[in-house]
Amino acid sequence: MALILIIDDDDNFCGTMESLVLRMEHDFLAASTLEQGIRILREQAVDILLLDVGLPDGNGLEALSRIKEASKSNPEIFIITGLGDPAGAETAITEGVWDYIVKPTSIKQTRAGLTRALKYRQEKQSRRQAVTLDLERIVGRSAPMRKCFEIMAQGAASSAPVLITGETGTGKELFAQTIHANSLRKDKGFIVVDCAFLTETLMESTLFGHRKGAFTGAVERRDGLVKLADQGTLFLDEVGEMPLSAQKSFLRILQEKRFRPLGDAEEITSDFRLMAATNRDLDAMVENGTFRRDLLYRLRTIHLPLPPLRRRGRDIEALTRYKVRQLCEENNLPPKKIEQNFFDTLNAYPWPGNVRELFNVIETAFVASGSEATLYTMHLPGEVRIQVTRASIEKGQLPQMPENDPTDPAGFFQDNIPGFKVWKQKMEQHYLEQIIAATNGDVKRILNLFFRKKTTKRPLFLSFYGPT
Repeated sequence: MALILIIDDDDNFCGTMESLVLRMEHDFLAASTLEQGIRILREQAVDILLLDVGLPDGNGLEALSRIKEASKSNPEIFIITGLGDPAGAETAITEGVWDYIVKPTSIKQTRAGLTRALKYRQEKQSRRQAVTLDLERIVGRSAPMRKCFEIMAQGAASSAPVLITGETGTGKELFAQTIHANSLRKDKGFIVVDCAFLTETLMESTLFGHRKGAFTGAVERRDGLVKLADQGTLFLDEVGEMPLSAQKSFLRILQEKRFRPLGDAEEITSDFRLMAATNRDLDAMVENGTFRRDLLYRLRTIHLPLPPLRRRGRDIEALTRYKVRQLCEENNLPPKKIEQNFFDTLNAYPWPGNVRELFNVIETAFVASGSEATLYTMHLPGEVRIQVTRASIEKGQLPQMPENDPTDPAGFFQDNIPGFKVWKQKMEQHYLEQIIAATNGDVKRILNLFFRKKTTKRPLFLSFYGPT
């Protein structure tokens, strides 16, 4: 018996769906607003969600990421709308919904759709139980990541080509290694080809190898990367950078699994599993003639799109704790605590460099904290703090200063005298707000002003209050 939830403010339609679901002998719940529905999704293991687009407190399509993040069971989603919209349908499909239904719809069609979705969900859960992934190296369990794990399980259970796409720093090679480590080829090699450095002159020797004497300097026979990947995985990193001439040669290798080393008269074989990754739009490259359509079809049998860090919600905190723990172990230091405002700042930053940038920022903060037991916002790089504060000012959401202004000693120290670190952090926040306002958000001037105080030998409090 499944649990089906509908989020719709149309009482008549909800009543019709309730009658249908109960006749199908499943449980039914209804919510008239997004907030009510999200609360149910947090508390109940919902199998299917019927989601209206136009709701009193928001747009269902625009709330899909919130819904997926809140859900404890990652339900199959049906989008329901009274007005068909091609752009909306495209968005829904891109987000991975099961179906896009335009009202009015027949009971027969709706029942058939629900039946198919429940059968698919049951089979998917069976596959998930059959393939237990080792995800020790991948941190995060947000809704976008759970979708990635499902696709990874498909990849691990087969030898079909996998194309991993995503922005720079999202961890494409790590995901490829994880699929390989969970596959039947895990005991064989994982061979990386850096396509960005695969020039036409080096391509044949690098990929195919050469025999002794094939060219000046070839003093011995050497196997190419394609042969080294025999029985294992060949990973094409940044495949979008591969020259057209190399694409043509590589397409034949994929089709035949045969190639001729440089200077050799006979062809040899290699039974490799192919994976590729790119941060480029290969479809757009196909349209402008810089990437072969037939090669793209070969690469994209299984497509794993990785979400940017800014869409991974609470994973930022999990990744931060993981990196801090790792740094403490590497430097033989006791575990460090992390202040909540530290996480608040990280969550407000857009992370254009994704996980790679986050780890670099965390390491910078770790070094700045020295032997201190706690990581504070003041340890984060100035560039990150400035961008977050500037964005808050522009949105009119700048955190309010405490009732006792830290720049007013008579008020700030009246009740409870704060520790120096707390006072210093609040003073730096106040100082940062003032220079952003004074420079109209000019980042270059802000950085010059913000870091100028580091050149003085006076204590920090003298920088604000002047000589005593």
